[in-house]
Amino acid sequence: MAELPRPTAARLRQPSWRDARLVVGVVLVLLSMAIGAKVVAAADDTVPMYAAVASLVPGQPVTQRDVRRVDVQLGADRSRYVVADHDIAPDTFALRDVRPGELVPTSALGTRADINLKPVSVPVDSGAAAQISAGSIVDVWVNAKDPSSATEKYGNPVKTLQAAPVSRVPEASGNGLGSASGKTAVQIMVPEAGVQALIAAIDQGARITLVPVPGSPHKVGA
Repeated sequence: MAELPRPTAARLRQPSWRDARLVVGVVLVLLSMAIGAKVVAAADDTVPMYAAVASLVPGQPVTQRDVRRVDVQLGADRSRYVVADHDIAPDTFALRDVRPGELVPTSALGTRADINLKPVSVPVDSGAAAQISAGSIVDVWVNAKDPSSATEKYGNPVKTLQAAPVSRVPEASGNGLGSASGKTAVQIMVPEAGVQALIAAIDQGARITLVPVPGSPHKVGA
């Protein structure tokens, strides 16, 4: 019987660069690598900025101890904030309130000459004073005393100042800061145009109430 020819294994053809599927696969791999590299580069594209350690209030001197460095991604907005590539300059003051942890806007810092607010101490109920702290933002309501009344009678409350920052609140301890009348002197920052009227109200015995603005920083546990 004649011997049958033995089958031979078919040789695998080596893929050619002309193979469209191979070309598409290589392109997809390269594209994914490029996108991944761009994402990683963008994640590292951070800049050092200053954030407030505690509340900054208008008129407050600002030093290096009042800020801390944070690395953030801001893109085109970076020019709006203070870059942490230099120390805070001497004679730097807060021109508006900045909350704890908030990036410090360049518009929030200036010199003493830029400040248009004046500190005024107002007597308020000690219980109400316990609800606020330095950095709180309050509306100021004044009840004028009725001069024709022999007793302590007051008129309707009138809002005389809006969104005034609180710069100092005495601690409620046995140091005599709270008076026997139950009043505490809270220091607020007042626009220069409103200082005279507020001092006149205080001198005339008006009742002054500080109402915290919603979302304003307040004393912990209050």
